[in-house]
Amino acid sequence: MYAIEIAEKVRRGELDPEAALAESLSRIERFDEQVRAFISLNPRAAGEAAAVRERLRNGEDLPLAGVPVAVKDNISTRGLKTTCGSAILRDFVPPYDATVVEKLRQAGAVIVGKTNLDEFAMGSSTEFSHFGPTRNPWDPKRAPGGSSGGSAAAVAAGMTPVALGSDTGGSVRQPAAFTGTLGFKPTYGRISRYGLVAFASSLDQIGTFARSTADLALVSQVLSGHDPRDATSLAEEVPRLQPDAGAARRLRVGVVSETLESGNSPGVGAAVTAFRERLEAAGVEFVEVSLPSLRYALAAYYLVATAEASSNLARYDGVHYGSRAAAAGVRELIEETRERGFGPEVKRRILMGTFSLSSGYYDAYYGRALKVRRLIADEFARAFEEADLLLTPTSPTPAFELGSKVNDPMEMYLSDVDTVAVNLAGLPALSIPAGFEAGLPVGVQLIAPPLQEKRLFDASQLFEELTEGAFLQTAPLE
Repeated sequence: MYAIEIAEKVRRGELDPEAALAESLSRIERFDEQVRAFISLNPRAAGEAAAVRERLRNGEDLPLAGVPVAVKDNISTRGLKTTCGSAILRDFVPPYDATVVEKLRQAGAVIVGKTNLDEFAMGSSTEFSHFGPTRNPWDPKRAPGGSSGGSAAAVAAGMTPVALGSDTGGSVRQPAAFTGTLGFKPTYGRISRYGLVAFASSLDQIGTFARSTADLALVSQVLSGHDPRDATSLAEEVPRLQPDAGAARRLRVGVVSETLESGNSPGVGAAVTAFRERLEAAGVEFVEVSLPSLRYALAAYYLVATAEASSNLARYDGVHYGSRAAAAGVRELIEETRERGFGPEVKRRILMGTFSLSSGYYDAYYGRALKVRRLIADEFARAFEEADLLLTPTSPTPAFELGSKVNDPMEMYLSDVDTVAVNLAGLPALSIPAGFEAGLPVGVQLIAPPLQEKRLFDASQLFEELTEGAFLQTAPLE
């Protein structure tokens, strides 16, 4: 069932929240040994589900009453491990909930468990996890994307109707494309980052996975809004996000020419074309737009992101919290803790970021990357003078085989070539399943101007109705 159906039935008394949770746990028990979407399950979930029924009796308004939700394991959950997929935090239990977790609980959702991810959200395949890789439910030999691959796989496998992820350079949208799910990244500041373990603070955002546009909009409505505990949180009022397919017919969509020039697999190119043709036939206007600086986005992103990661991860020194190595002195303690606690991809990015920030290289690398970031944001702003939304592929290929790119960082990073610019500009974007290639899902990406998330949901709803949800399928697990 979809989240909206579960919540409606629970509110009407037609479904016990414990039964909704039991169905979710049953699918996890049946399929997660194969998929490995979860790092841990919530031992208090049954009690939380029972409390939902009591809260409804007391007259509380619970828009997500009894809805099972999976949460990426870099989002703080009070009393439940938050490991970030890393050995250095393998036993860390936060003393507080992230704002998004608070809001889920307030809305009546039940946190089922914490999902696997690339360590500290650094990766594009969910292979760089201390707890082992997650597998794509559509083909267990393939990656589910990353870094939010566990959340994407949980939704694709029908283990939960919705899940939370984080998106620093495409870590919600790219796995959504790989797993045939909807993946949404909001405007920077629209959803609070309080309680999200930082990777690159000026890029990180919490996003959502679902298998229907209505579910995606509902959860995003619950999560959005100002949070005084997050200095980057926006104070703007959140509009009603319920999707309206009719409103989408009045939109003008700009097709970003640079993203279709080369490098896309046949199925990805066909999905973009088919998406455009479906919406054009329904009355949506399409125009061609150009973002010339897009070619520099990947390089700029990996300078900005790694520089911020180098700063953010300096706090893991074995002194205050997290794993601690035995050592004779403070210097040895820090060195040994980080050597044992961080995996190879995290170490690589820390080194890259430290180098780009070092004396003599700051202006040549990090400083220039910030200038390119501004250039890209300005070009997006000009493109939105011509179009209400922009269309690109989400990823240039469908899911790749596990192990095929772990030893080639450049090939791995290229998986995010279509998504990183959105984070550099702080824009909202949505990956929509729009086709298949050799039996694997492929997605297209819609990008909106700041704070115009509803346009994304309207267009997605229209496509969902036009295709009768043909591409929003639960993965055919056995």
